[in-house]
Amino acid sequence: MDFANSAADGIEQELDWQVPLYEQLHRNPELGLAEHQTSAAVAAKLAAWGFDVRHFGGTGVVGVLANGPGPGVLARADMDALPVTEATGARYASAVPGVMHACAHDIHVVALLGAAKYLADRRDAWRGTYTALFQPAEETAAGSQAMLDDGLAAGIPRPDIALAQHVMPTEAGTIGTTPGPVLSAGDSVRITVHGRGAHGSMPHKSVDPVVLAASIVLRLQTVVSRETIPGEFAVLTVGSVSAGATANIIPDRAELLLNLRTYDLAVRAAMVAAIERIVRGECAAAGSPQEPEFEYYDQYPLTSNDAEANARVTAAFTRTFGADAVYRTAPQTASEDFSRIPDAFGIPYVYWIVGSVPPETYRRAVANGTVDADIPANHSPSFLPAVDPTLRMATRAQAAAALAYLAAQPG
Repeated sequence: MDFANSAADGIEQELDWQVPLYEQLHRNPELGLAEHQTSAAVAAKLAAWGFDVRHFGGTGVVGVLANGPGPGVLARADMDALPVTEATGARYASAVPGVMHACAHDIHVVALLGAAKYLADRRDAWRGTYTALFQPAEETAAGSQAMLDDGLAAGIPRPDIALAQHVMPTEAGTIGTTPGPVLSAGDSVRITVHGRGAHGSMPHKSVDPVVLAASIVLRLQTVVSRETIPGEFAVLTVGSVSAGATANIIPDRAELLLNLRTYDLAVRAAMVAAIERIVRGECAAAGSPQEPEFEYYDQYPLTSNDAEANARVTAAFTRTFGADAVYRTAPQTASEDFSRIPDAFGIPYVYWIVGSVPPETYRRAVANGTVDADIPANHSPSFLPAVDPTLRMATRAQAAAALAYLAAQPG
């Protein structure tokens, strides 16, 4: 039997425990680096199935299942929720005020657990080492680095390939893969510009940082429209501008919060240089009494799939789900910190997209041109994946991708 092509076998019975666990996690979401209940539940499951359980980065959990000589596969799921108040009306909606699994990390966790149990129950059919990694704090770009800082790279067997997936508001029952960039690099920037405060009735005595900030915001719009090659992907968003506290006082400083997204690190470097040049230039033009300050934070690496590994995993998905269910996805503008882990090992990785919207709903929205209006996106208070078939597909995808490397060869 070609076990790599049989990842559907037995998955249905896993749903008997997976669905209640998913509902439990969805009802009890936990923010990044505080995933204590989730971490404990994951560790208990892995230990019961014979995994060697290890902890990194506080709430991070790793289960290692060594099954003879062979390749090493690392599969990762993120665990954290978001500071969002749920508005789905689901029977199992969040019971934690102001916190919600609005990005399907609860499905990621349960799907990886399902694949882990599937492999643990069928050790006679594969060889190698399977490592299931449950990462905290993806939403703040802190979790993968926290695990690495706590000794992850030296504390587990070195894998040969890393795997990860993400549930997105695309058609349920489909899997999207692509070679090369699949998620953007992301950077947040806090810029502080300085003026000279004065009474609101005496603007001639000030260097007004509000006017300065407004000039900077307008000028920054040219970084993408006039300094980035047409056709190159780049996003620059000014998400916040703050200065002053009352109408009759000109403050002495203003703060701008920017967000950047790119698929090309050279484009990112050019954008950073342009931002700093523009801000310094506008400060000089305004007569700012002090140099501006730049703080880069919540930085996400580029997620770019290895072409050969992506082709191998895509072929496994096509055999498992059928050609009609597997498509080439366009790169997503969202960002992830997963790639720091395989990069630390110097190994290739594959990251794919799992659909979550009932097919009839999604197809109707596509036909009407109303996907953006009718389909709640990740991080929306109304985001709620269709458990069936999303959880089943995500579980089978993790199993099929792992078995593309681990399945015992005949002979």
